Amino acid sequence: MIFTIGLRELKSLFLSPLAWSILAVVQLILAYLFLGRIELFQTYQPQLMAMDSGPGVTEIILPDLLGNAAILLLLVVPLLTMRLMAEERRNRTLSLLFSAPLSMTEIILGKFLGILFFLLIVLVLIGLMPLSLLAGASLDLGLLASSFLGLALLLGSFAAVGLFMSTLTQYPTVAAISSFGALLLFWILDWSGQGMGGGNWLAYLSLFNHYKPFLEGVFDSGDAVYHLLLITTFLVLSIHRLDADRMGG
Repeated sequence: MIFTIGLRELKSLFLSPLAWSILAVVQLILAYLFLGRIELFQTYQPQLMAMDSGPGVTEIILPDLLGNAAILLLLVVPLLTMRLMAEERRNRTLSLLFSAPLSMTEIILGKFLGILFFLLIVLVLIGLMPLSLLAGASLDLGLLASSFLGLALLLGSFAAVGLFMSTLTQYPTVAAISSFGALLLFWILDWSGQGMGGGNWLAYLSLFNHYKPFLEGVFDSGDAVYHLLLITTFLVLSIHRLDADRMGG
């Protein structure tokens, strides 16, 4: 049933012009940035070739591309998650979900998988850009794998936070704004922690600090665990929130 709900959510996304618009805009912006990095690499290629251990095309293009992709998707994901539960509450179809032979866990996981499937499609489309360079250059496949694993975990975290915010209100716009605010706070926690006594804790909670190592080709199990714990925490909070609605209704 979880996969059934997930596929239903994915189908409903593709029936919406919003999803197609997001796919088009994300690809257009990132393609422009990708081509800009290729032009930069071609400009400095003679100097890089003269260096003993100069950065390759993967190091020049990929971290910048996926760093910008993360910021762009931080803006976009709240627009995708805002309707997941808020629209069910606004359309008064939440009671129908409660009356179905489904647990709150199945409903939340199904909704989460639906949005995650869509984000993985976005990830694949982004991945086609650097992979296209294989036609004429050799790539650092380790850095490529690490970077896209980091982005996949980051998108899972974005989706989980957005889903939870959508369970708190019946207004999709409110859900989108609160999701963006929460994600931005998690992103910049380390910035606000500089010079403060709790800076180390804030730095640990920062999404950026647990994404950047992946872009440098460093796979740290601690960073992966952080994202998995964040996803699990917000999914559990979403389940408890939905269960409270069911009991109150």
